[in-house]
Amino acid sequence: MVRKFRATRSEDLSVSARHPANSFVQVVRKVRGGVVSILTEEEETENLNDLFLRLFLPEWKGHQETPARHFGSGFVIHPDGYILTNEHVVRRAGTVSVRLYGYRRPLMAHVAWKDPHRDLAVIKIRPPFPLPPLRLGSSEATAVGEWVIAVGNPLGLDHTVTVGVVSGKNRPLRIANRSYDNVIQTDAAINPGNSGGPLINIMGEVIGINTLIIYPSQSIGFAIPIDDVKPLIRPFVRGTLE
Repeated sequence: MVRKFRATRSEDLSVSARHPANSFVQVVRKVRGGVVSILTEEEETENLNDLFLRLFLPEWKGHQETPARHFGSGFVIHPDGYILTNEHVVRRAGTVSVRLYGYRRPLMAHVAWKDPHRDLAVIKIRPPFPLPPLRLGSSEATAVGEWVIAVGNPLGLDHTVTVGVVSGKNRPLRIANRSYDNVIQTDAAINPGNSGGPLINIMGEVIGINTLIIYPSQSIGFAIPIDDVKPLIRPFVRGTLE
């Protein structure tokens, strides 16, 4: 049975939150249990000098710099703990941990599948209860001008919600050695750490995966269309979202 995430008492009593004009409130409550925050630490590397000294000095600890930490986002695609995110979120990760909404203890994850060319990855955790998967919508049927919501972990601020519209579709982009053929453009604020999180329509359906921004632009973010992703993740979804 999928666990229900209940609003706090202060939210339950909020008159303004129940106002029909605040339609985003109900959407956020509907999806937040399926959005996760991701923290990665880069693999530690040992130089040749450290390796040589370790052979002769067992107590030698080598280079003691703190591993680089990075934030990312993701969302549940199966109750057993399969989570979709961007490949670049976990690319150089030595360890990957996941924080669930309403659950204090972070859970360790491993990469179950990745496609560097398409910048997609699925990570797996062992959740303490069945997780609520987000419903996948249709990016093809999404119209320019529609309201959308981005939920994620920008700069480590987990479950941050931003709102905007679809400001463009089918944008071809090339960033470094990666090509994105037809991304969705949005003015919902996307920042470092939002990568891998869902772009959600007013029905609470995922229409894209928030992936990149272009500096020094303002209010221009891009998401991978969910219709491009569906065929690739079917083995992990097993029909639960259709």
